[in-house]
Amino acid sequence: MNSPDAPQWLIGEWARTCLDAGATADEAEVLAVGERLIDRWMQPDRHFHNVRHLTDVLARVDELERETHEPQLVRLAAWYHGAIFDADEETSYAQRGGEDELASAALARAELTDLGLPAPGPDRVAELVTALRRHSPEPDDVDCAVLCDADLAMLAGDPQRYKTYLAEVRAEYAHLPVEEFVRARIAILRKLDQRESLFRTPLGAAWEEPARQNVQAELHRLEKELAALQDKSAHEHHAAAEPDAAPGADRPTAPRARL
Repeated sequence: MNSPDAPQWLIGEWARTCLDAGATADEAEVLAVGERLIDRWMQPDRHFHNVRHLTDVLARVDELERETHEPQLVRLAAWYHGAIFDADEETSYAQRGGEDELASAALARAELTDLGLPAPGPDRVAELVTALRRHSPEPDDVDCAVLCDADLAMLAGDPQRYKTYLAEVRAEYAHLPVEEFVRARIAILRKLDQRESLFRTPLGAAWEEPARQNVQAELHRLEKELAALQDKSAHEHHAAAEPDAAPGADRPTAPRARL
């Protein structure tokens, strides 16, 4: 599952967003920053958090635009929200995934400042990116709510798209032991399922029911998978603890290892 190619319109969309947000740098500099940003999204180890995910989030922001106060800053936050990504950080994945929101926010602040985005724009974009660590916007922060909803919208995908999403996420963390991945994923899904609502915007509320169904079905499957993995591990542990019987030997056996 290699990262898809970037659509030709994407760099133009980046440039328009920067200019509409007030960037004063010349066009060549704006385009150069955008090309580097797209290159980040196209790194080969990205199977889900890739340029297709970026375009999906941007499309969802477009759907929710009329609920925003500063739509261009929300779009810029979408561009940067997964700019820094490292699937090899096992501890990071166990907590929130490979996206490094703090580093991505710092990159956004630095690059947008260099592009001449007027204050407090760069700081606000960085704030929005950082908020995705928890996906818990303040009740009166509608722009943050839109970004959070756009990022979680993949949970409401139709069955085939959700199946593809799950395969892409597994591929992204294929280097992790299966049981570790399953445990981490279960922890994430349980936190989501315990939320009173997954989506905070009125328009995003339409995604609530299909997202709940997908999350609960995946959680059920993974809990069954974990139980099977634990049974297999216990069986292998038990078998390894059995003493080797020497032919014709008549001697006491070693005690079994406690599970």
